[in-house]
Amino acid sequence: QVQLVESGGGLVQPGGSLRLSCAASGSILELNVMGWYRQAPGKQRELVATITSGGMTTYEYSMKGRFTISRDNAKNTVYLQMNSLKPEDTAVYYCNADARLYLAGGYYSSGNYWGQGTQVTVSS
Repeated sequence: QVQLVESGGGLVQPGGSLRLSCAASGSILELNVMGWYRQAPGKQRELVATITSGGMTTYEYSMKGRFTISRDNAKNTVYLQMNSLKPEDTAVYYCNADARLYLAGGYYSSGNYWGQGTQVTVSS
């Protein structure tokens, strides 16, 4: 299995910043596209940003310029730097990854994996 563990969430005032981290662990053969999603109460989960293993990024238009996704391939970790936070950014933020992992006997499997989520609350 691939385990994704998010960290860095918390309470921040409007205009403040947070950096989220997501560390992947397991018998990873390839860690491909990684992304951040968020889900506010009563809302559907929405895409925030993605990043390929080569560093190509995509963003939801409303977040581009405030949020920056990055990754450290050596650490199997993806980050989300969030600046100029607004109350409407309040949500549970989830890490997602497409990965291949080693199996016993020299086999591998492919899948899409989710972290447990980390709460981000933007409020005065």
